[in-house]
Amino acid sequence: MSPDMSLSWHEANQRYLTAMLGRVRGILERRLGRDESLPEPDAYPVEGADHLEGVLPSFALDNLTSLFHLTPFERDVLLLCAGVELDSGFSPLIASVQGDPARAHPTFSLALSALPDAHWSALSPSGPLRYWRLIDLGPGSSVTQSPLRIDERILHFLAGITHLDERLNGYIAALLMLEQELVPSQAAIVDQIVEIWSTIAAWRALPPAIQLIGSDLTAQRAIAVAASSQLDLALHLMPTAALPASPVDMESLHRLWEREAMLSSDALLLDCDQADPGEAGRESSLGRWIESQRTWLIVSGRERVRTRRPLVTFEVSKPTTTEQRDLWNKALGSAAARLDGQIDAIVSQFSLDAATISLISAEVLRGQPDPDEPAEPEVLGATLWKACNDHSQPALSELAQRIVPLATWEDLVLPDAQMQILREISVHVRQRMKVYEAWGFAARSARGLGISALFSGASGTGKTMAAEVLANDLHLDLYRIDLSQVVSKYIGETEKNLRRVFDAAEEGGSILLFDEADALFGKRSEVKDSHDRYANVEISYLLQRMEAYRGLAILTTNLKEALDTAFLRRIRFAVSFPFPDAGQRAEIWRRIFPAQTPTNDLDISRLARLNIPGGNIHNIALYAAFLAADAGEPVRMSHLQRAAQVEFTKLERPLAETELGGRP
Repeated sequence: MSPDMSLSWHEANQRYLTAMLGRVRGILERRLGRDESLPEPDAYPVEGADHLEGVLPSFALDNLTSLFHLTPFERDVLLLCAGVELDSGFSPLIASVQGDPARAHPTFSLALSALPDAHWSALSPSGPLRYWRLIDLGPGSSVTQSPLRIDERILHFLAGITHLDERLNGYIAALLMLEQELVPSQAAIVDQIVEIWSTIAAWRALPPAIQLIGSDLTAQRAIAVAASSQLDLALHLMPTAALPASPVDMESLHRLWEREAMLSSDALLLDCDQADPGEAGRESSLGRWIESQRTWLIVSGRERVRTRRPLVTFEVSKPTTTEQRDLWNKALGSAAARLDGQIDAIVSQFSLDAATISLISAEVLRGQPDPDEPAEPEVLGATLWKACNDHSQPALSELAQRIVPLATWEDLVLPDAQMQILREISVHVRQRMKVYEAWGFAARSARGLGISALFSGASGTGKTMAAEVLANDLHLDLYRIDLSQVVSKYIGETEKNLRRVFDAAEEGGSILLFDEADALFGKRSEVKDSHDRYANVEISYLLQRMEAYRGLAILTTNLKEALDTAFLRRIRFAVSFPFPDAGQRAEIWRRIFPAQTPTNDLDISRLARLNIPGGNIHNIALYAAFLAADAGEPVRMSHLQRAAQVEFTKLERPLAETELGGRP
């Protein structure tokens, strides 16, 4: 008979498994003396499967035997257990061989006495049958008399059915992700991973674990998917939060996954993004998992993982400015040419990954009245800028207070010198792309490219308002971070809090206003104890992140003299907000009421005698407006005098008659 060339691997595998089960069944039949003439070949040929040799994978049973280094006896034990599940005639045959109708299940005792090449080590917990849980040992009076059952996942594997072991559900999941186009700098990492793992595979050595770190978490996943795909590895994902803290549970999960990886040629992406190193036992669980894995493993996260196992580490950054520009041009298509250089400004301010750029571009173009005739460049550019800005808000909003910037340059009353510095800060933010990239300063040195500023002065002198003015002028979001709340007495917690803030802000380059800087800064360069030493580490970390931050970071303090000059030298701009003199106070009073507010006979010169800064002037004006509104009158001096009395009481200061020049 000529072979059936249409026979598929699954059909051939089923015939092969049936033949091998028939062989074990024949051994049991001979044990009962039913068939003395049955041969004992090592394998039954599978008619019609000749054309599959060397083309498709070998049969599942042979794969399993090879993967777990089973001896012929261990293989036959597995077949004995599989026969009970796949052949209804096995159970009564086993009961007959064991001479007991109630013992229709396989046992080690039966295997040792009936199967050829038997050896006692197959019963050992360290042997492959039990270590890899290919079989389950049921309850019984002894190891040899306990019932044996093939593991369900192994049974399906022998039948040629591949699926994730259901006991891994909740811990590990298949990573279903559309292949993302990687920019050249990220594609180069894929090539290096493939080369490393391909070389190791050729040597048949333990594959090294790969570590991907950096801010572009989406690209990390895309790189892991691309590298696994090129190596024909199915990629699965496990968040570190799923790692069990119990060593027993950890060992059980480890064996199940390693077995699964061997059965299906799977790789694992261990996602450490949400890992909390301070959580009890979490860091040690993470280390144990990485150190125990002997399969294809990729570890991803923002920071390096500390472990005794060597890791090949790649830093995955957001696409470079050139790559982002190319991504925008490609995603916007013909509309990009109409933006007249505005893409450079967007790339300078926002650091976005490829997927986000594609998403924002699609949203903006979809919102145009006529896709074939996009809006005017100014309108399209403003829409694109707002979309980028809106996209970067959610992550940071959880960590800091968003301030809606309403103040403008006209609202700010400061000496000319301070106003000039503030305007120059705006220039530095606006022109950094040209200076850093086009003019080559970024290529010369990566240090000190962040734009940082220190605003010092008494409370109410305009520090927060100045930050609002800059945010409004630059069309950026402003977030206030209270350093007194960020600083922690626990070692490492302050840095972790600061890292979360900067990482969340990096994408949109928002203006960060770190209030109450004296909570962290001080004259700390003289180390007296371990707390001072660690405070220096925290300060250095903050300044390091400020120097590298692509946006504007502002520190405020009421006590500049409390800051060490060594730290001040690392800040680019320092603006001192003086207590306003009488002329400046008069100017503040002239601008304090909105144009819609009705006023009557306000004496600006008398109001300017109130020796208070702008913040308190604002409080008095607002309080007086409420009094006037309730009385159905325009704001008068009487309302302002009453409001001033309330404000001075709050300040625990007496309101002198001379400060308002007598009764109005």
